[in-house]
Amino acid sequence: MLGVNTAPPDPLLLVLGDEELLAARAITAAVDAARAADPGADVREYEGGAISAGEVAEMLSPSLFGGRRVLVIRSGQDARKDLIAALLAYAKSPDPEVTLIVAHLGGAKGKALADGLRSAGATVVAAAKLKGDRERIAFVRDEFRRHGGRCDEASASALLASVGNDLREIAAACSQLLADTDGKITEAVVARYYKGRAEVSGFTVADAAMIGDVPAALEALRWALHVGVDPVPIADAIADGVRTVAKVAAAGRGNPYQLASSLGMPAWKIQRAQERSRGWTPEGLVDAMRAAADCNAAVKGGAEDRGYALEQAVFAVAAARRGGGAR
Repeated sequence: MLGVNTAPPDPLLLVLGDEELLAARAITAAVDAARAADPGADVREYEGGAISAGEVAEMLSPSLFGGRRVLVIRSGQDARKDLIAALLAYAKSPDPEVTLIVAHLGGAKGKALADGLRSAGATVVAAAKLKGDRERIAFVRDEFRRHGGRCDEASASALLASVGNDLREIAAACSQLLADTDGKITEAVVARYYKGRAEVSGFTVADAAMIGDVPAALEALRWALHVGVDPVPIADAIADGVRTVAKVAAAGRGNPYQLASSLGMPAWKIQRAQERSRGWTPEGLVDAMRAAADCNAAVKGGAEDRGYALEQAVFAVAAARRGGGAR
């Protein structure tokens, strides 16, 4: 992950890999670096399959008014040929006042863009899925170190046994433990913390809301807030839960492994979203997306009571599911 420092921001950044948390952190760090260089930087984000070559050319062309610009293109593997050509042509001589960030899943789809950016000298940030317990244990220990805590290998292994292998949930668990302890994480601390209680994160809240279990969602939300989980990732998790179910539902009831490539997400996540899509209609999902967007705006916009905004989102998402009519 890139750190924010006094060095000029990288003009070209390729975030390569399919681990959502690592990719999101790399993008955030790069944007923060650009804003550190110029607090008034113009930051814009687009999906690779939804932006035209002309829009990119306009964004990347020299500005009459000066100032740093940041262009984030997510899902670069979905870029069309004309967009790929425009980006690679620009990459041969990038503007030092522009930071171009391209996120790419790293598979065969759209490989020409990733290879071309790498050849052009882009800084590459690896964001691939972690493989095996050893890498996940290293991730846990690094999470605690980054925030001033300490955790040995046995304690990290115990934490993984409690929360599973989803990296975002692992990170949330580390954050919760740091908020609820003095930062010295031992096996005894992990055992005491999780004894008799389910791991709680924004994704726990989102999962319960998406299946219409309001009491469970509110209980998880209130516990997460109580132990110090920041409201922003909870709002993000609710929005991600709605978007994922909507995307998977639109793709139909195909085999998760066959859909994984076209949807750009792992098979296990597709399978879970297919299960959560039961009871939802397209109209209900539209209402839920609107509620998630309102929640994000309130939480990230400094609402006076962010916990209340999250509670209202839980009720609204569940109501959207009920209003759509169960199948």
